[in-house]
Amino acid sequence: MIAHRSHIYGVIGEFEKPEQLVHAAAKIREAGYRYYESYTPFPVEGLPEAMGMRRNMVPLITLIGGLVGGLGGFGFQYWANVISYPLNIAGRPLNSWPAFIPVTFELTILCASLSAVLGMLALNGLPQPHHPIFNAHRFTHASTDRFFVCIQARDKKFHLAETARFLQGLAAHHVSEVHDD
Repeated sequence: MIAHRSHIYGVIGEFEKPEQLVHAAAKIREAGYRYYESYTPFPVEGLPEAMGMRRNMVPLITLIGGLVGGLGGFGFQYWANVISYPLNIAGRPLNSWPAFIPVTFELTILCASLSAVLGMLALNGLPQPHHPIFNAHRFTHASTDRFFVCIQARDKKFHLAETARFLQGLAAHHVSEVHDD
């Protein structure tokens, strides 16, 4: 009995060696699938390239956060010392920027690090306490000695039976449905 598409998250294929997974990921991409993920117990060289992964946005988000923090810290000190509450102390200039450097530096680091962490969490879709892939019975081996690829049902090219046959044709050791329940 085939479950309804709305309750299917995707089809998962299990591979024994990382080279098989890299080859399968490249073939899946060549076949036109766009929504698929690979799961490995350790980083696999060549897998991101085979999947066609783009560079991530975390470095740019971190840079923007750091710039906002640094400029904001400097701007606030300038506003407080020059515009809002100017004090002429010993004839020094109101905009004594060397005194502003410690706060500017600290706010740059603080905002950059917070932006990096929050940006990484947002881009990864976290926090996500439960993922449908955990419903796959054999997925418990993903953290020890097996390599998995899951083609998601939201892919335009996804058809349950054809996608399962496609993964079997890529020499997947075991192919099964992943339910969204």
